[in-house]
Amino acid sequence: MNFLTFFKRLNDQEFKSRFSDTESCLEWIANTKWTDGFTCRKCGNTNYCAGKSPYSRRCTRCKADESAKAQTVFHHCRIPLPEAFEMAWMVCRKPEVSTYEIARKMDARQMTCWKFKKRILQCLEQGHGLELFVPEKQS
Repeated sequence: MNFLTFFKRLNDQEFKSRFSDTESCLEWIANTKWTDGFTCRKCGNTNYCAGKSPYSRRCTRCKADESAKAQTVFHHCRIPLPEAFEMAWMVCRKPEVSTYEIARKMDARQMTCWKFKKRILQCLEQGHGLELFVPEKQS
């Protein structure tokens, strides 16, 4: 199931109870990201152990550590993860939602909301279906 479909199904209560803290958000990202198994981005190895941060994976061959948020729409996100999830949930449920409305509900800066909403919509437009992965930057 992709990110967009999953988020559209959740009502307010279900969302808030399921993604109330950073750990539950990270757990969901990791489970979704690695449903088909872990493959190291550096060497291609499929064996791993627990990484340094919660829900990260460390390659047993090259020792590269990959966080659950790496290569997702939440990568380098400075907003606390539960708030970022809530913004993503709001945009998935209603893509035309105003960034002013998001900012008012989240008690956040409008420009912060605008940038994150833009990132989410960019993933949708580029055919990622908001399945977490950030589009590759073209050189």
